[in-house]
Amino acid sequence: MVKNVAKLFVECLEAHNVEYVFGVPGEENLDLLDALRESSIKIVVTRHEQTAVFMAATHGRLTGKVGVAMATLWPWATNMMTGVAYAQLGWMPVMVISWQKPIKKSKQWRFQILDVVSMMKPVTKFATTIVNAAKVSSTIADAIMTAEAEKPWAVHIELPEDIAREDASGLVPIVFDKIRRPIADEKAINEIVSYLEKAHRPMILVWAWANRKRVTKYLTKFIQKHNIPFFTSQMGKWVVDERLPQYIGTAALTSNDYIHDVIDQADLLIAVGHDTIEKPTNVVHDGKTKVVHINFTPAQVDELYKPNLQVPWDIGNTLWRLYESEIDTSWWGFDSIYETALKARSMMEANTDTICCTQGVTPARFIRELRKNIEDDAIVALDNWLYKVRFARNFPTYSPNTLLLDNALATMWAWYSSAMMAKILHENQQVIAVVWDWGLLMNLGDLETIVRLWLDMTIIVLNDSAYGMIKWKQSAMWLASFGLDLTNPDFVWLAESFGAKWYSLDAWNNFHEVMQSAFAQTWLKIIEVKIMYPEKVA
Repeated sequence: MVKNVAKLFVECLEAHNVEYVFGVPGEENLDLLDALRESSIKIVVTRHEQTAVFMAATHGRLTGKVGVAMATLWPWATNMMTGVAYAQLGWMPVMVISWQKPIKKSKQWRFQILDVVSMMKPVTKFATTIVNAAKVSSTIADAIMTAEAEKPWAVHIELPEDIAREDASGLVPIVFDKIRRPIADEKAINEIVSYLEKAHRPMILVWAWANRKRVTKYLTKFIQKHNIPFFTSQMGKWVVDERLPQYIGTAALTSNDYIHDVIDQADLLIAVGHDTIEKPTNVVHDGKTKVVHINFTPAQVDELYKPNLQVPWDIGNTLWRLYESEIDTSWWGFDSIYETALKARSMMEANTDTICCTQGVTPARFIRELRKNIEDDAIVALDNWLYKVRFARNFPTYSPNTLLLDNALATMWAWYSSAMMAKILHENQQVIAVVWDWGLLMNLGDLETIVRLWLDMTIIVLNDSAYGMIKWKQSAMWLASFGLDLTNPDFVWLAESFGAKWYSLDAWNNFHEVMQSAFAQTWLKIIEVKIMYPEKVA
């Protein structure tokens, strides 16, 4: 049988160790679908292209290897855009494949034809059309190398229908050996040591780019060796075990949060994995606090982030060599920092207790009870709304990638896609998705995908029958309540129609019983929590 371009395309994916392709089939990509049928790659068919890209992006996030999603042509390609932007801003290696009508000869004029490549270019690092069989292997190799670089990127390849059927006999995949990242020289390491030895109260700030296995290992060793306090950004939460006594909190707000009383005492901040794509926390105080930037790339300097020293090479290697270095810490003193951090945590706990004991199930109490009732290595995937900030501040994480939140694009729709991918990769760990009621209804169709794949997942729906956080904000601005109330379907019937098990929680004192009953079921479980916002929040 003659090998066509579609078969060569799949051979290239196999040669680059791609395990999954997520997507929605259509008439234009049937050749690729048939090639996947005969390959080692698992095809996961979703009900929406957005879900496919979110799953592929989460695969990249959790493995460091490119995730692959496919759609057909223009209307279906537009559905991929939010997921592509999510991957691009969140540093997740992902490749999206779209199709196009025949480009050499077509009987359909311009029906469904728009410039998808130009549409994708602003939200990818690499976007191109394959125009002949000879370009397939090199194009895929270039795309995957770009996607898996430091920093990781989203890439896009368009394959026209007639090119997919061209003869590719004799053509083979192009593969590349592992790329070694450059490391900092000895002088750079010595400069970091010099900054540390001149400091009295150094502190470590962990950002999203520190989310690498070797970084976790040596950053943890360095923190423990010198008892140095550390705090995190929202997307840096899962890098270091937050049960360590050196953990002082998460900077979930830009300023005026509990943690800022602690940060203000530092005279040196070691910023590990910083990127301006995350909402910033105030780390610069009129030049009083020195900042050392350790990352894979140079800093993006602005009025909020002006590092005094930059060491932009392999983070894990830099931290390993710092751990091995002899550092004079005789000037260091952290008593006041740890005392202030303890006071801040006590204030947060007292505030949570005050709110929760006078009103129903609030976000703060829900988060506390959830942490108590799940396993240490359980993976929690979040929708995006005010409760995400509460999770960042109040939900301690103990191992990497166990809290999947988005503080880059901050999209609303990645929650169950992230959870589905996490469960496929970590089938023996608890996986819980937390979503608002209206967030559940936005991409409802892929509940069927969860059931079809037999994924043992728990979805917790926070039901307030409104755009609750916006309503709360509206009230805080002394504006009239208007335009923010919603109605919901019968969630019990909804769950049963998808074959899910339904639970309802309307008071926090039965939280444990409901959660344990749900976790005992090895199937899709949906738990409705009647959530409410406190009238006042300190």
